Amino acid sequence: MAGRTDMRISAEAEHRVLHAARELNYRPNLMARSLRTKLTRTIGLVSDTIATEAFAGELIRGSLSTALAHQHLLFIGETGGDDTVEMQLVQDMLDRGVDGFIFASMCTRPARPPASLRGHRLVLLNCLADDHRIPAVLPDERDAGRIAARTLLEAGHRDGIVMVGETPAEVYAARERRAGVEEVFAAEGVTLSGTVECPWWPEPAYQAVYDFFASGKRVTALICLNDRVAFGAYQAADRAGLAVPDDVSVVSFDGSHLASWLRPQLTSVAIPHFELGRLAVELLLAEAAAHEVHRVAMPLHGRASVGVPRPRPA
Repeated sequence: MAGRTDMRISAEAEHRVLHAARELNYRPNLMARSLRTKLTRTIGLVSDTIATEAFAGELIRGSLSTALAHQHLLFIGETGGDDTVEMQLVQDMLDRGVDGFIFASMCTRPARPPASLRGHRLVLLNCLADDHRIPAVLPDERDAGRIAARTLLEAGHRDGIVMVGETPAEVYAARERRAGVEEVFAAEGVTLSGTVECPWWPEPAYQAVYDFFASGKRVTALICLNDRVAFGAYQAADRAGLAVPDDVSVVSFDGSHLASWLRPQLTSVAIPHFELGRLAVELLLAEAAAHEVHRVAMPLHGRASVGVPRPRPA
């Protein structure tokens, strides 16, 4: 019943035992087995708000399906960003003998896992430790910025390119996406024509982009720092009498469902949530996970929002 092959049991006897177990619906007592093996075949995923944020549901699905493929169960706990709740969740999982932990964050950020996890198998998901001594899985945000920049250059855009959204240095995704864009532009002798600073949400993006259009500055393309910002930018363009992509092209990040619902559909560099969750579990269950940052490629979902820029009037 344990799957061992080093015992002196005939194939016929093995067949009879397994057949009887199926007929009787027999299942091994995993709790009893764990007392002997010291393994419960369970994983704890502790996050801030991932489980209740519909946008990142694929991250949970990637973790869950990979755990099941390895015959492990995934326990999911959410803290809401509360350190006290986090400590209690971790302790409850430790009390139940969880074999290892995935410590995850909704937004990419530095993380300080609870001290109680020291000495336990641990992988960081969408966050990273200051000393990089814990394996971490992150989306490759800088390369996503490169992809967005190349998408506009390949369409013929060279000037009038504006970035939309706040880019404070402490926000990892903003910093990395902008760095990737500027790296590619610098290599081609291109510079951003401006930045429209606004929170990453439709309403403030709408007003900020409309005000920018109203200023009379020439804009041929917008690089929006997420799809919700792009949604606001679409509305601002419509109010200003500009068509996407005929008058202004738009490229964005995240690859959410919103990108495919917009008309024209939005070109967006997607966060690979499922793959992030899958890789985190694979690393946790590996014999010896490398203590390094594992960056997962962000694919481009090319759609109809990027076009050839209109020539300048003579």
